[in-house]
Amino acid sequence: MREPAPADAGLGDAEDDDFDAHELPDAELPAHRYHDRELSWLAFNRRVLELAEDASLPELERANFLAIFASNLDEFFMVRVAGLKRRILTGLAMPTNVGRAPSDALADISAEAHALQLRHADAWTHRVRPALADAGIEITEWADLTDAERDSLGEYFQAQVFPVLMPLAVDPAHPFPYISGLSLNLAIRIRNARTGRQDFARLKVPPMLPRFIEVPSAGEILRFIRLEELIANHLDDLFPGMEVLDHHAFRLTRNEDFDVEEDESENLIQALEAELLRRRFGPPIRLEITDDMDDVTLELLIKELDITDQEVYRLPGPLDLRGLFDLARIDRPDLRYPPHLPTTAVAFQPGDSNERPDIFKAIGRADVLVHHPYESFATSVQAFLDQAARDPHVLAIKQTLYRTSGDSPVVQALIDAAEAGKSVLALVEVKARFDEANNIVWARKLEKAGVHVVYGLVGLKTHCKLALVIREEDGELRHYSHVGTGNYNPKTSRMYEDFGLFTADPQVGKDLTRLFNELSGYAIEKKFKRLLVAPLHLRKGLLRHIDRERRNAEAGKRARVRIKVNSMVDEQVIDALYRASMAGVEVEVWVRGICSLRVDLPGVSDNITVRSILGRYLEHSRIFAFENDGAPIVYIGSADMMHRNLDRRVEALVRLADPEHIQELHDLFDLAMDEGTSSWHLGEGGAWTRPVDDPEHPRLDLQDSRMLAVQSRRRKRTVR
Repeated sequence: MREPAPADAGLGDAEDDDFDAHELPDAELPAHRYHDRELSWLAFNRRVLELAEDASLPELERANFLAIFASNLDEFFMVRVAGLKRRILTGLAMPTNVGRAPSDALADISAEAHALQLRHADAWTHRVRPALADAGIEITEWADLTDAERDSLGEYFQAQVFPVLMPLAVDPAHPFPYISGLSLNLAIRIRNARTGRQDFARLKVPPMLPRFIEVPSAGEILRFIRLEELIANHLDDLFPGMEVLDHHAFRLTRNEDFDVEEDESENLIQALEAELLRRRFGPPIRLEITDDMDDVTLELLIKELDITDQEVYRLPGPLDLRGLFDLARIDRPDLRYPPHLPTTAVAFQPGDSNERPDIFKAIGRADVLVHHPYESFATSVQAFLDQAARDPHVLAIKQTLYRTSGDSPVVQALIDAAEAGKSVLALVEVKARFDEANNIVWARKLEKAGVHVVYGLVGLKTHCKLALVIREEDGELRHYSHVGTGNYNPKTSRMYEDFGLFTADPQVGKDLTRLFNELSGYAIEKKFKRLLVAPLHLRKGLLRHIDRERRNAEAGKRARVRIKVNSMVDEQVIDALYRASMAGVEVEVWVRGICSLRVDLPGVSDNITVRSILGRYLEHSRIFAFENDGAPIVYIGSADMMHRNLDRRVEALVRLADPEHIQELHDLFDLAMDEGTSSWHLGEGGAWTRPVDDPEHPRLDLQDSRMLAVQSRRRKRTVR
């Protein structure tokens, strides 16, 4: 096994201070060397869609991927497209990262998004829905029901649906109603039977009701009807004395991104609450309609919503397939992935089945690297905080909270610790997009319990995942640290792939102590020993490591760069990887989402390989590994290679010190980059291809393989 770099071989303080990224060699790099970041994101969502189209996957999982695609695309429009439109309207838009004019970029996005949404609708209609029917789950239409089934559903409608419906007429006495973002609606044209006058009405499909209503049946086949289909066939009950001429579904997406001028807001919480209220009334950016909508209704919507033809998406089949998440309640385990049960990390398993593991004792013996969801969040991170809250020797707990669940035991542990008299600091990032309201609730609950709650630095989001416990042992204070790649969220920890490092290394403890002090104070100092911290020196540190690999290659030494991220966008990092490739460095990038890096530049990207892996778990960890001439340096942490992460967020990477941990991550990379592993390959023109399986030699599923490896590690320990 290769020896890692010594503990002080990261970026020394003085060494890092005088490193300037502008001093990197001015190699000849082509002008058009990046992929468009927005189109690359759409390519990522296309890969999600390809999972839904994959007939080898379980049927309910395919339906779930259709829902994920729809949810992803909603957020893309609400944030990315909305932001681009806002900048165009205000005259502040700059050319894209590939030099496209903003209006041209918007047209490119619109064309690709239209094509993807049509493909998404087709996947449901012609692939997933028939596959579910073959498996005994039918999504049926009203016309296909028997009279008895219609009567039964009619009773359900009268009892459960009718009371919560709110039809809104549009006439001289009733202005066009406000259409909330992402709501599913029916546009209804009605005629007064006595006067012959035609009017328009809008009916919102209640979001609090199940999207798919089970059709009562005595057979083995489960049958469901969409809620909007049920409502549409009872419109006469809503408009007595009127003739219902026509009805069509439509859905509006609004700009739901926002900015808060923190330096002008004395109370960040109050400013955010005001912005959350304003978010509901953001300008429209996309109108989805069914393909049978008549021109009269469409023209009315376009006029009243002040939307352009380019922003209209006419789609076959049902709108808002996020509703397919509703099928998760169906009890058909045979139509899902086989269950994976997370194990307890070997270091945290008790020596005796009757005793409670001592987390601090385990961490004190050696660093512990935990891989979620293969290894349990509950018996590692949660147990760490629970024990800290109970332990009378623990004096203080400090933690960052970016996103957490509504009933978070992590938050409860901090409350318990504060109520037990310990000093507790929680850095709550209330600006975490779409979790702002939830985080405000928890921030106030923590404050009421006596937790010291701070909201980070002005102008920066605190995105790092850090926890620090100070414990008194034999009259001295000892630091127990956790640095992770994912949020302290027990729910997402079961779906997101992440790493977390537990360590009692005094140097990491000192680094975290200073970082927490600066986060609750006024500034970020950049001199840390085992951490790389943004915004001041994380990019600079990574550039220095990449350039060291370039120089090693030029000197004939061993050189390789391996990076696993969610997004690879930052131009300085990409250019450094190009220069390394040109010097002969093997560059391997494992990316889940956006990738602006190209692999089709002769003489520039010849040594660069890019892979993407999507599956039952969301690949979320970030890994940065450098060969360093046989003394490897490996970091894990919270930062993606995007401008916002490197310039406008507090991010932290921690360097691994245990040779076994370093080897474990290299082995994982070997598996991800192997030709026999199922993955998408980035190729010419930014096209992602997924090699077709040979039925006799199917490609390896990395996530299944990883689960088996972790479980065998547990069995190996049990056998001893």
